[in-house]
Amino acid sequence: MPTIQEKGHAQRQRIEDAASALVDANPGAPPEVVIILGTGLGGLVEEISDRTSISYASIPGFPQSTAPGHEGKLHFGTIGNTRVLTFQGRFHLYEGYSMEEVVMPMRVAARLGVQSAIISNCCGGLSPEMEKGDLLILDDHIHLMGSNPLTGMNHDDWGPRFPDMSEPYCLDSVDRFLQIAQKSTIRASRGVYVAVPGPNLETRAEYRMLRGLGADVVGMSTVPEVIICAHEGIRASAISVITDLCDPDHLKKVSVEEILSVAAGAEPHLTKLVVQFLQQGVHATECPERGHQG
Repeated sequence: MPTIQEKGHAQRQRIEDAASALVDANPGAPPEVVIILGTGLGGLVEEISDRTSISYASIPGFPQSTAPGHEGKLHFGTIGNTRVLTFQGRFHLYEGYSMEEVVMPMRVAARLGVQSAIISNCCGGLSPEMEKGDLLILDDHIHLMGSNPLTGMNHDDWGPRFPDMSEPYCLDSVDRFLQIAQKSTIRASRGVYVAVPGPNLETRAEYRMLRGLGADVVGMSTVPEVIICAHEGIRASAISVITDLCDPDHLKKVSVEEILSVAAGAEPHLTKLVVQFLQQGVHATECPERGHQG
């Protein structure tokens, strides 16, 4: 059986091999921002100019998307004056992937030198004030997925053994996103995301519990990537699209088809928000510099 150190070195090599292949495949300048697109939210790709698209299958050692609404491609290019690396499709624990595989896109993006991350997802709305299609700009989260991407060997040159999580989401970016939404008459608010493993949706009792813990929405992603951002010194922002309502007293059955339909309807608002944010310039955001330790 391999030791912890052997596992850690093997995973590091896998990430570095994938990053090296993408450096060779990118014809432009290195990316400044990584964007991860959630279920059914791939429309943003059409806003990328000078686009170079690469299938996950062509990246050595890279996982493959199996979830509905996840294309399984990445794209280099530009939005405004910002060089972006966009992952159209992510990986989840419920697909059978390990936590190390779930966060591999963010680890690879860090090796390519990104400074900021914008992460999107679809989720269930726990707050009674929410409507389907609303956007939530995350300002905090609750991690209930049962495992952590930082478990195991720590690579000190990547980040500290015990990264600070006092501001996992750049609060200056939260304010900027909300200002853009208000000017564009897009329904958006700020709040807390709780991450669970999935893939089943929750029971009435579980929705009551999660709301009681202080969560506004519930989903099955995002938090692992944000933890890696904190570890790597990447400024993180995240936007949730509320695709179903989780009121335990008026709970209705929901299908994947309904979720994808709501996501498709809200996707233009998400795209508009992200494009305008990037057109203002990523450097307009001032968040605490985490830096690397070790």
